[in-house]
Amino acid sequence: MTAARPLLLLTAITGALAVAFGAFGAHALRDTLGAAQLATWQTAVSYLFWHVLAALFAARYGETAQSRPALLAAALFLAGSLVFSSTLFAVALGAPRWLGAITPLGGTALIAGWLVLARAVWRRA
Repeated sequence: MTAARPLLLLTAITGALAVAFGAFGAHALRDTLGAAQLATWQTAVSYLFWHVLAALFAARYGETAQSRPALLAAALFLAGSLVFSSTLFAVALGAPRWLGAITPLGGTALIAGWLVLARAVWRRA
């Protein structure tokens, strides 16, 4: 088993979750949450989707180019999107507002993922 395989599997599962959360927000929560809460939910879904795609690319690139930094970037994308999106989902559903203070940690991991991926691509060029 390659090092990328678990990352690709987690990415696929996270992609399915992103679709489920998007549908849940659009249908089940539409009449329950206010406009600001729905906007927060949509932000969480959007970031989750975009970083699933980024993780998919980084893991695949890491596998084909045999780049450990690219695999690290994929892991950062997955971990960051988990923290970022899950805290926003929780806040949108009424969790204590202090939980939102954790959200930037996920955002920091996402930014780090992009920088690590850029470095991996740069070093390969």
